[in-house]
Amino acid sequence: MAVSLRTLTSSLVFLSLLLSFTEAREILVGGKADAWKIPSSESDSLNKWAGSSRFLIGDYLVWKYDGGQDSVLQVTKEAYQSCNTTDPVAEYKDGNTKVKLERPGPFYFISGAKGHCEQGQKLIVVVLTPGHRYTAISPAPAPAEFEGPAIAPTSSATSIKAGLVTLGLFVLALF
Repeated sequence: MAVSLRTLTSSLVFLSLLLSFTEAREILVGGKADAWKIPSSESDSLNKWAGSSRFLIGDYLVWKYDGGQDSVLQVTKEAYQSCNTTDPVAEYKDGNTKVKLERPGPFYFISGAKGHCEQGQKLIVVVLTPGHRYTAISPAPAPAEFEGPAIAPTSSATSIKAGLVTLGLFVLALF
């Protein structure tokens, strides 16, 4: 019986770890709904926010903005640096944009509104490879008052995972 209980416990712990590594998150860009705008100062830059955030393959970036006044353009590094809006990789205009991060490496985003990119409305997000130890790889450090990205709930998987972890710890405590 003890061997079966240990196997069950090990399986539950493994399953909870697996869920924690594979669960996609929806991350609100800038940590708030009105963050996609021209920054009022360098400390208000979305790159400062992104620098203190951790992005993984499978995560979703979510933008909330006025689709009648602005857009989100996913662009190349060169277009990002020059604020070139003429040939984006992808263009989003709906005001509730959701982009899946499907590969490791940098993703570049700029505003499609005339003159906004030149005034700092742009974002670089670096997606970590699986198993990569998180280090500061950001374009800029985050302000001291920042507490991390706002993560929108995506499903009941979080509560299931928490329950499995609790159950696993309870079973381990029996030994």
